[in-house]
Amino acid sequence: MIPYAQSDHDRATARFREWLEPHGVEIIGVHTADDPAAAIASAEAIFVTGGNSFRLVDALHRRSLIGPVRAAIEAGIPYYGASAGSNVACPTIRTTNDMPIVQPQSFAAFNLVPFQINPHYIDPPPPEARIGETREERLREFLEENDVTVVALREQSWLEIDGQAMALRGTGGAVLFRRGAEPAQLHGGSDLSALLLETPRYDA
Repeated sequence: MIPYAQSDHDRATARFREWLEPHGVEIIGVHTADDPAAAIASAEAIFVTGGNSFRLVDALHRRSLIGPVRAAIEAGIPYYGASAGSNVACPTIRTTNDMPIVQPQSFAAFNLVPFQINPHYIDPPPPEARIGETREERLREFLEENDVTVVALREQSWLEIDGQAMALRGTGGAVLFRRGAEPAQLHGGSDLSALLLETPRYDA
C-alpha cells in the first residue's frame, strides 16, 4: 500500500489493514520498506490511498517511484486507486479537487490511462442555489487549456480496467467531459474501452 497522500503513514496503513485483513488481504505499507521500488516490484497488488494528491505526487517524485509503479502495472500487477490514488493513475493530477498544500516538482503521475479522472464529482446545484464556482465550471476551465477527456466519478462509482477493456462500475454514475461538447451522463455498466485509445493533448 502506498499511503503517501496522508500525513500519518502508519495510521493509514493500520486502518486499511483492519478493514482488509479479515478478507485475507495482507497489507504492507511501502513506507516501511528498505527499498520501496523493490517492494513495489514484488507486490501481488498495489493500492494507493486517498488523501491529498499534491502531497502524494510530491512524495512519489521525491522517492523516484513513478517509474517503478508504472513498470509493475505494465508487468501485470493489479492497481487499485482510491480518490488521490485515482488521480495519480492519470497522466497528471491537474483535475484533482485538492488544495496544493505542497509544491511537487511535477504534476506528472503514473499515466496508466490516457485521460483524466475527477473523483468525488458533485453535480451543480440549481442556479438559484449557486454562490460560487461549480465543479463543472472548473472542469470546463481545464478543457479550455487542455484537449483531454475527463471522467468525473460520483461517489459509489469506479473504473474497472482489464487489458484493453474498461467499464464504469457502481451505482453513482459519472459525467464525461470533452472539449467542445456538453457533459454526458454515464451509468454503471457503460463500456468506456474507447477512452483507452485516446491521445491527450495538454496545454493545447
